Amino acid sequence: MNMPLNTSANTSDPVAQARYNMIEQQIRPWNVLDADVLDLLAVARREEFVPPAYRSLAFMDIEVPLLGSDAEDAVRLGHSMLQPRVEARILQDLAIKPTDRVLEIGSGSGYMTALLAARAQQVVSIEIVPELAEMARENLLSAGVQNAEVRLADGANGTTDGPFDVIVLSGSVAEVPAALFAQLRDGGRLGAIVGSEPVMRFTLTRRTGERFETTSPWDTIAPRLVGFPEPSGFTF
Repeated sequence: MNMPLNTSANTSDPVAQARYNMIEQQIRPWNVLDADVLDLLAVARREEFVPPAYRSLAFMDIEVPLLGSDAEDAVRLGHSMLQPRVEARILQDLAIKPTDRVLEIGSGSGYMTALLAARAQQVVSIEIVPELAEMARENLLSAGVQNAEVRLADGANGTTDGPFDVIVLSGSVAEVPAALFAQLRDGGRLGAIVGSEPVMRFTLTRRTGERFETTSPWDTIAPRLVGFPEPSGFTF
């Protein structure tokens, strides 16, 4: 993945053209201007992390289904990839450093895992759905990613081998469990899409000692991560 950015469209290669259009028409206009992130997106082969049945959707501004024959059900159940612009903005806002140890909740197809691994020292990715965990492992192996590990587990409580410099939730939750904040290293960042439709916000929490400061720089809508609690619908 550490190849130089091709700054112009390759009209002789339709895949390269589609990737270029994704960056220029979806990602860059969404305030993703970090040159390192854009360079990475230009060489990361997103299409190879998409199931063959949906490969034509790899560069579109939609959530790409990952499991099953019913695309709407796949997205509803959280078995889908985030929109490219959302992935890119999360990656930019987390400001990952080469020395960072990253925990990802929700491996999906492994694409976001691969992007994280390209910038970090190590990535531990947790996936609760067996079929997705296996898909992510196979895709990462095919892509030659060696510094990422996919674990089959419920990620709502994180893992036992923290702390981490960065924690990222690759999907939305009603709220971030306290157990995940506890696994942030001093100076660490946690990124998550929080809320319920029609209002969800990307929240970025930074830990300084025992203080946690949270900002919500942008709004979006994203499928739910599996296994996280939902608030009760009852009011008193």
